[in-house]
Amino acid sequence: MSLYIRDPEVDRLATQLQTRTGAKTKTDAVRNALVNELKRQSETVLPSQKIAGAVTMIDEIRAEAVARGLKGQGDFDMKAFTDEMWGE
Repeated sequence: MSLYIRDPEVDRLATQLQTRTGAKTKTDAVRNALVNELKRQSETVLPSQKIAGAVTMIDEIRAEAVARGLKGQGDFDMKAFTDEMWGE
């Protein structure tokens, strides 16, 4: 399977990378660049992963609260709380 670089700018960048990294060939330079980018991408935490992690953490905190006998907040009345806070 071949990869043909038809864009002169991409060819120039591959040559520049080959020179800077001391790669034997442009193919080696491109391979190393792709491997490094894939590694970098796998180390990056995506926003959806951050959200999933936060949800998991919240679930763990809730479970700990229940285990300690703390009541859930599902019946909290914000209007009543605010009225009481403002003395109304």
